[in-house]
Formats: sequence, C-alpha cells, structure tokens
Amino acid sequence: MPRLSLLGRDLTASIVVFLVAMPLCMGIAVASGVAPEKGLITGIVGGLIVGFIAGSPLQVSGPAAGLAVIVFELIRDQGLSALGPILVAAGLIQVIAGVFRLGGWFKAISPAVVHGMLAGIGVLIVVGQFHVLFDAKPLPSGLQNLAAMPGRMFGLDMTNVAAAEWAFVVGLVTIVAMIGWEKLRPASLRLVPGALVGVVAGTLLAVALSLDVTRVAVPASIVAAISAPDAGFWSRFLSPGVLTSALAIAFIASAETLLSAAAVDKMHDGVRTDYNKELRAQGIGNLLCGFAGALPMTGVIVRSSANVQAGAATRLSTILHGAWILGFVALLPWLLRAIPMAALGAILVVTGFRLVNLVHVRHLARDHGLLPPVIWAATLITVVAVDLLTGVLVGIGLSLLELVPHLHRLRLKVFEEGEGEAHRVSFTGAATFVSIPKLSDTLDRVPTGKVVTLDLTNVPAVDHSSAELLRDWLGRRRAAGDQVEVTGSPRSLA
Repeated sequence: MPRLSLLGRDLTASIVVFLVAMPLCMGIAVASGVAPEKGLITGIVGGLIVGFIAGSPLQVSGPAAGLAVIVFELIRDQGLSALGPILVAAGLIQVIAGVFRLGGWFKAISPAVVHGMLAGIGVLIVVGQFHVLFDAKPLPSGLQNLAAMPGRMFGLDMTNVAAAEWAFVVGLVTIVAMIGWEKLRPASLRLVPGALVGVVAGTLLAVALSLDVTRVAVPASIVAAISAPDAGFWSRFLSPGVLTSALAIAFIASAETLLSAAAVDKMHDGVRTDYNKELRAQGIGNLLCGFAGALPMTGVIVRSSANVQAGAATRLSTILHGAWILGFVALLPWLLRAIPMAALGAILVVTGFRLVNLVHVRHLARDHGLLPPVIWAATLITVVAVDLLTGVLVGIGLSLLELVPHLHRLRLKVFEEGEGEAHRVSFTGAATFVSIPKLSDTLDRVPTGKVVTLDLTNVPAVDHSSAELLRDWLGRRRAAGDQVEVTGSPRSLA
C-alpha cells in the first residue's frame, strides 16, 4: 500500500481516537478524585511517548476506568502526594517485568478473574458517578455509594428545580444523546463517537439555559497542571503502603493492558503484540506520569478498538492522537471549562455499566461449567464489598481449584515436527492456566503458509483460559487462510 495512503488512514484514525479520548480522559480523572487535566496529561504521555515505543502498535494508552477506583481509594487513604511515588514504583516494576520477559505470565490470569475484576470496577464506577450526576461527590466506599442511591433519587424535587435537579437533567440528556447516537447514527458518521456527542449535548444544554451547575475546572496552561516532585517525594518510597500500592497498580495495569492488547490483536491482521516490549513501554509511561503528578495509564480497549475500526495502519495514529490532545488543551482550555461535571459523570456511568459483561459469563457457563462463573461472581462481589486487590486475589485463589483434578499431570509437554509443507505439534498433559506461557510461545512460533496439525489426543483436559487462547489462535490462523487441523479436540474446543 502506498505510504501516502497509510498516512491518510492514520491521520483520520488519530482524529477519531482524539475525539473518543478527550471526554474519557477527563471523566476518568474526575472518577479518580483528581482534577480533569491530570487525565489529559496521561493521555498525552500515552500518545506521544508510549505510542512511539509500544509493543502493540495499534493499541492506545491512557487513563483507564479500570484503575479509577483504586486511585480514588489510594488518594483517600494516603493523600494525593503519595500517587506520584506509587506510579514511579509501579512503572519500575513493569519495566523490570518486561526486561525479564514476564509478559507472557499475565496471559495466564484466568479470564474469569479479569472480567470479574472489570465488572466489579464497572459497578463501583456506576454507583460512584451516579452521585456526580447530582453535582455531589462520591462517598468513600462502593457500599456507601450504593446505599445512598435511593435517597439521592427520592430527594429530587422537580417542582422546585435547583442546581442538583438541573445537573441530573444534564446527565440524563448526555446519556440519552450518547446511547441514541450509537444506536441511530448514519453509516456515513459511524466514526463520530457517542461519548463526544453526549458531552456536546449536555454542554449545549447547560450553556443555552445558563444553568447553575458545576463545570470542569482546568488551568490556563497545561504546564501548570504538572506537579513536579516535592522535597518529600523520595522519602515516601520507604512507606510499606506505597510499595504495596505500587505492586497492586503494576499488576492490575499490566493485566488490563495485555488483555486489551490480546483483544486488539483479534481485530486486525497486522503486527502481533510483543508483550514484553508493551510492558516496558507501559512502565516508562507510568514512570513519567508519576514524575508529572498525573494518573496511571494502561492500554485501553475502547480507544484501541476505535483506532482499529477507524482504519489505523501504524503506530503513527496513536502518536498523533496525543499531539491533538496537547494542542487542544494548550489552545482551547476555555472550551473545556464549559463542560458540566454531570456530563462527564454520565459518560462514566455508561462506561461502567458496559464493563459488566454478562455475555462473557453466559459463554463461560455454557462452555466450561459452573466454576468459571463462580470465580467471576466472587471476584466482582469482593471488589465491590472489600477492595480491588482483595477481589483479584480471591479470584486467583478460586481459580487454583481448577488445578486440583490435574495435579499429577500439570506439566504440558510439547513435541514439534515439520516435513515439507506440513507441520505437526503434539501436546501431552493437561492444558491449564499455568501452562499458558508455554502454550502461547509454542503457537506463536508455528510457521505460516504450511498445513498445520495440532494433536490434542493426549490432552485430557483444557481449562477455559487455555481454551480461549487456542480458539483465538485457530480463528486468527484460519482467517488468514492457513490450513489448521485439530485432532483429539476436547469438547470445549468444538
């Protein structure tokens, strides 16, 4: 394809991603308990720097809804001044993990745990941002936010409309406009994001009626939003709370990034993700965000999928989207100040609701039995009732139960042979999540353009983590025109 054509595709895609990213960067910052510009700085770093060195060229990095809850809790418990050191330490952990090639191990995390974690985060975002719809601040915990929701609704007085009622109307208009646009938009305008339409609709209503609602507060200069390390910055690394929080952020951010990268790989036929390179890039990004006093970053699926669907061909699209954010914030900060906080809260309510993916749970129950949905539900409930890290640990602990029937055959052995145009790979032993790194490496090095046979005759069991990996690989290879035959396939791969 001519280079000029690729440039045109990347330019168009970068504008689409920029329009998706702007309201999400600000909304996630608000949900995290910090000023909106902190999210914009993370989006700029994710585009201009991480986009340049990422191991997943079409993945877009920036502030993620999946980390909003844990950041909110960190700031509540340790103060905003602790966030910078936590991110620097988390970034170092990610860089070290990438250097020592630990990226493949994150793929071994049970999909039930990851989706349960995201669903729990989604619930927390919905019940927290629900209060922002009324120009109120979220309460300290998810359960408190949930308990306060009925009172907030019954407290509305539409016969005597005040600021809270008008803010709620702005939020509703934003949600209706966002969802309505996504359902009814014409094909010619399919790339115009619903989040942008929703924010514009809510803002126009507030401006047209001169409503007395809380607006976004951003500094006159983006440079003023950067919080350089203070005198006590380095001393905070001695705090056990900082190091524990850094481990949690590094783990969750890495898992979400690599989950997103795997999803992006399914959307296109281009360069596959180098997971270790992606980990190193994310670590560098979080290091920089820590020194700038911004939010943590991950690879994010909403912006990444918009990038692919808009026709992005290279990493230039991701880099350019960061440049557009920087230019917009530097030249038009007054426009951001017109946006009602309730409109951003409404965007996050919809985003959080979509993280609770019940379709995935039905798929787990249908193909893999009762245990994976139980893991999903336990992770979700613990995230909401206790905290994010405890929820993930509970999910991982329950997923170990899947290993019990196969303790005497956990080691997965691989035998490869190739002759002429044929290539055969045979496996012996149970395919469980502990064997994911070996299974993934084996499949990645299977040559293209040959007739491939995967022999699973001596594989007595395939858990849902390995089954999803195998199905994704088979679908990608067959879509590319390769001939792949699977013999002795368990029912879960049928």
